Amino acid sequence: MSGVDGNQSGRQPHSSGRSLNEPVRGALADGREILFFSTESASRPGTDHRDLPPRPTDPPNEIRRDPRTGEWVMIAPARQERTYKPPRQMCPLCPDPTGRSSEIPADDYEVVVFENRFPSLSTARAGSGFRLPDGHDDPFVAAPGYGRCEVVCFTSDHEGSFATLSVDRARLVIDAWSQRTTDLLSRDGIEEVFCFENRGEEIGVTLSHPHGQIYAYPFITPRTASLNRAARCHRDATGRDLFESIIDAEIGSGARILRRTAHTVAFVPFAARWPAEVHIYPLRHVRSLAELTDAEADDIAAVYLAVLRAYDGLYGDPLPYIASWHQYRHSAAEGYLHAELFSVRRSRDKLKYLAGSESGRGAFVTDKTPEDIAADLREVMR
Repeated sequence: MSGVDGNQSGRQPHSSGRSLNEPVRGALADGREILFFSTESASRPGTDHRDLPPRPTDPPNEIRRDPRTGEWVMIAPARQERTYKPPRQMCPLCPDPTGRSSEIPADDYEVVVFENRFPSLSTARAGSGFRLPDGHDDPFVAAPGYGRCEVVCFTSDHEGSFATLSVDRARLVIDAWSQRTTDLLSRDGIEEVFCFENRGEEIGVTLSHPHGQIYAYPFITPRTASLNRAARCHRDATGRDLFESIIDAEIGSGARILRRTAHTVAFVPFAARWPAEVHIYPLRHVRSLAELTDAEADDIAAVYLAVLRAYDGLYGDPLPYIASWHQYRHSAAEGYLHAELFSVRRSRDKLKYLAGSESGRGAFVTDKTPEDIAADLREVMR
């Protein structure tokens, strides 16, 4: 049964000094947490009347270390049972005031976050005090799949998308990402928090309702580790921050800039790997969304929306994409908050597949110059 913790409302300061509305918290029928974020009158969860099985106390999730690379692989067999392309009337992300058919027992909502029912990582097994094993002398190193996976619903409108949100709603999503990042990074054993959105069947999306996800990992992901190595090498060689150097160079060139505002810059990167790849940075060096000021958060929300709307204008129909946020702890030696967006569609009717070179060796081939990609996006940006 669900419940509401009334003590969790109020405003809490973040490291930037900006204050955020804390969510109204509740519980779903199987004990998973649900959080309602609102700009006006607080949306509140009703009672979840579904007869859900209890969450397993010993889930089969685990992580295994690849001895060749040192990278961790998540093993989550229960995800085979996750909801797959349900009809509109059975959408689990639409609000349901009866509390009998949806993950969101409510009349309506603005932004909702809840624990994933079919998580890749779960806190249910390991508990507090989790630490990754070392075991560098052992080819078979495994650990419980500790962490947390959350679903972020951007709107109650099933037919909408992130691009159709208002700037105020996009800002509320950023505030929700900020609050969840701060909360999850404060938990023992969590090393990285990743906020992202997959959009479109071409990406593999199984629920069409506008939503994203948050993963809280017990390890530093391979992509972040690679960026950290490059940043350390650049600092050793130049004495400068890598990401600041990239921003300065892109602004100085101007060839791939899509938008530059008082607080934000968006551009197609010099060595773009994907069709329609765009990076968005705040101009002030911060580590996470939670460190943005109110003005910066408003600005980055508007630029983010402008890029997504340009995506949908590129070929005249909704563009499949992945949007991901690179965030770091405030104490991290390297790191600069930025969004990385890209699409797998390389033309109006063709997709970019990761074939032998990309999948087998991680060596990307792109079919269009980044300068041409930027020119196409600039034509449709508004």
